[in-house]
Amino acid sequence: MRAIARLLGARFGLLDGLLAKGTVVNSPGTSSVELDSPDDIGLADKMNAGRQQIVTELKKLIVGQDDVISQVLLTLFVGGNSLIVGVPGLAKTLLIATLAKVVDLKFTRIQFTPDLMPSDITGTDLIQEDPATGRRQMVFAPGPIFSNIVLADEINRTPPKTQSALLEAMQEHRVTIQGRTYQLEEPFFVFATQNPIELEGTYPLPEAQLDRFFFKLVVGYPSASELTEVLTRTTEGARAGVNKVLDRDALIELQKLVRQVPVASHVKDYAVRLVLASHPKTDTAVPITNQYLRFGSSPRGGQCLLLAGKVRALIQGRFNVSFDDIQAVATASLRHRLILNFEAEAEGITTDHIIAQILQDVPRDAAAVAA
Repeated sequence: MRAIARLLGARFGLLDGLLAKGTVVNSPGTSSVELDSPDDIGLADKMNAGRQQIVTELKKLIVGQDDVISQVLLTLFVGGNSLIVGVPGLAKTLLIATLAKVVDLKFTRIQFTPDLMPSDITGTDLIQEDPATGRRQMVFAPGPIFSNIVLADEINRTPPKTQSALLEAMQEHRVTIQGRTYQLEEPFFVFATQNPIELEGTYPLPEAQLDRFFFKLVVGYPSASELTEVLTRTTEGARAGVNKVLDRDALIELQKLVRQVPVASHVKDYAVRLVLASHPKTDTAVPITNQYLRFGSSPRGGQCLLLAGKVRALIQGRFNVSFDDIQAVATASLRHRLILNFEAEAEGITTDHIIAQILQDVPRDAAAVAA
């Protein structure tokens, strides 16, 4: 295995990184599935090249937002769902619609409103008459959920009854209607947008639905130079077009590759300890957790840490996950899975602040915990 690591390190010029602590290739507890075939290496090269091409195309229409774009692409290669939070006018919808064009996937946008019904999302049975026989029959008319990329725009503006129409699709990639189950075409993603400043006529997302989102992404305001570029592009000249750089089959192959990236036992243990540190009133909790949280992350938070870490490692030319990978994706993975208590809300403490402190308090080395 060391020979394989040296070969891969020489190929990517990353030998020191592959053998450094936190990125050990051959370690007790490492996954038995290894990326050592020429086909796997070729797919990893394709992922890096594809990602760069996607970013290049997105940048034709999207100004700035580098972190958000990177996190959206992590979600894309994992096959998860993302909740994108930001005030109006920050190109949230444009980003997802452009991404669908670049990767050549079927895209639908659902504008969530208070009067939207579950059947408006999933579809319903309609009575149709056969022109040849004149007989009437029930025919299922698929709703906009039958797509590859579904944009749930302003998801918090519809009641929980309608929001729940997305739950089965987000988790199992299928829809059940009147006792019949319909499988959704892969790959399948739900990207939802939410305005954080609107309160009137909005419905908070249930915790169970929030937990089904792989990432919660926060879109910030552009800088002065970025805003100038936005105004220049949108008020002068023609709008740039984008090219397709990936297709459905290629994306599915890359998603399969992500699952094969090994995680060393001590790195996996670190992810577990981060999740457990978020559980208040337990032996594993850190002080800030006990002070400001009612509930900590679910097991999905740990799954998200590892899967996002795998994609990040591949994008950086490594074939196993490091401690830095876990830390880099921790905020987007956990911020929507922590439930604040009254004291935190009264003092204006955010989940981002708590996660940052957890990352400081939880040591990478498990031996330090035992000591």
